[in-house]
Amino acid sequence: MRRLFACGVPAICTLVAGIAPCLAGPPFFTDDPEPVELRHNEFYIFGTLDHADGASAISGPAIEYNRGIAPNTQFHLVLPYAWNRPNHGATATGIGDVELGIKYRFLDVGDDGFQLGAFPMVELATGSARRGLGNGRTWYRLPLWVQKSIGAWTFDGGGGFIVNPAPGMVDASFGGALAQYTFDPRWTLGVELFRQNALAADQPGYTLLNMGGYLNFSQHFSLLFSAGGSVAGARHTVAYLGLYWTWSSAR
Repeated sequence: MRRLFACGVPAICTLVAGIAPCLAGPPFFTDDPEPVELRHNEFYIFGTLDHADGASAISGPAIEYNRGIAPNTQFHLVLPYAWNRPNHGATATGIGDVELGIKYRFLDVGDDGFQLGAFPMVELATGSARRGLGNGRTWYRLPLWVQKSIGAWTFDGGGGFIVNPAPGMVDASFGGALAQYTFDPRWTLGVELFRQNALAADQPGYTLLNMGGYLNFSQHFSLLFSAGGSVAGARHTVAYLGLYWTWSSAR
């Protein structure tokens, strides 16, 4: 769970009243299939918390950058600073695992509000596994996401597989469903259910209920927030807080 939060998975999806962005991905676990538009950019600065079994994993400050590099194609980068506070022992801090990804939308039924895309990611083993700041080996996340928009409602869902060759870790599946409602150009709120199966041989999986949203100060600047906890499986308390900017560039 710490590694899932340390790397954000964002994208821009719709425009409300022509001025306000509606996002999936951060502050949620469930992402969407819509990439950043060609020659457009996104930048996040954020922090996350995952508290489980008396230990806390914090990511922050962390930064994320996305850019539309081709039609229907987005480049993705996350650089996290990680904090590991175990149940017993001293807190460790340092660079976490760096995330790289490419989002590609291969179906967009514009009139119907239906989209389908893939967002494969590679997590580079840049964080110290010995100090609890990284995985120890490069690992991979391979999801497929779908979106359907109906009026002020946006529904996202999907899932995929984690391939993790690190000692003590196991390959695992995950999936989520997210519903968001845009009240006006400034406010969007959402609720999601997210399931992560066991990531290690000695750790059970869990299902999260997570709620949050966006406060859009302008078309280009937003506040993102969420909080939630487990409703089944291992007990986790999670939270996200971040700032988001978007802009276009000519080349």
